[in-house]
Amino acid sequence: MSMKPFTTIESVAAYIDEDAIDTDIIFPARFLLLLDKVGLAKHAFHERRHSPDLAQPFILDRPPFDAAEILVARRDFGTGSSREQAVWCLVDFGIRCIIAESFGEIFFANCFKNGVLPIVKSGEELKRIRDAAGKAQKIRVDLVERLIRFENGDAISFEVDEYRRDALLNGLDEIGSILRDDGEDIARFEERQRRQSPWLYLTPQKLSTFDDLGKEKILD
Repeated sequence: MSMKPFTTIESVAAYIDEDAIDTDIIFPARFLLLLDKVGLAKHAFHERRHSPDLAQPFILDRPPFDAAEILVARRDFGTGSSREQAVWCLVDFGIRCIIAESFGEIFFANCFKNGVLPIVKSGEELKRIRDAAGKAQKIRVDLVERLIRFENGDAISFEVDEYRRDALLNGLDEIGSILRDDGEDIARFEERQRRQSPWLYLTPQKLSTFDDLGKEKILD
């Protein structure tokens, strides 16, 4: 229900120079039976990281990018299957922000649900971010001010839905946001329901004291 709040992060950015990185590339289907969020990082980009044809280690296995909290990509990042493990494995790796030209719709939504900030950037702005990533320069992502800052002091702004921004700033997933915003209404509803339909809140032992019409039996 709660996640690590996202306010500001500063990190080098790992740039994957490839379009259409789908969820099967991010988290291969053969690992989908793994449902524990902890420990999934070792399977992130499995084929890219373990291919025998690699001329050099995959970007996320090369210092300083192996400690990157920001991932930069091109078009159609996270398309394909709706598997939430694609986001879980990135979170477990330490990724807190993904900047790309476009995202798969479900992947984009799953990022917010798991404390990751996805940012859509294109054209010259994305090129500046890619260039900074290629030089291993640190990038500062400030969700409070909605700014991406570079080492030379320049900054570019980004847009984010206000409801989702608020949830990230406060470290709330969907359930946490609902309980915060609507908790009192839910409590009032449950109290009213408890009075009107008390059998819904009884244990099996207690439930046996009510008849089929919901009226309490008079026991000897």
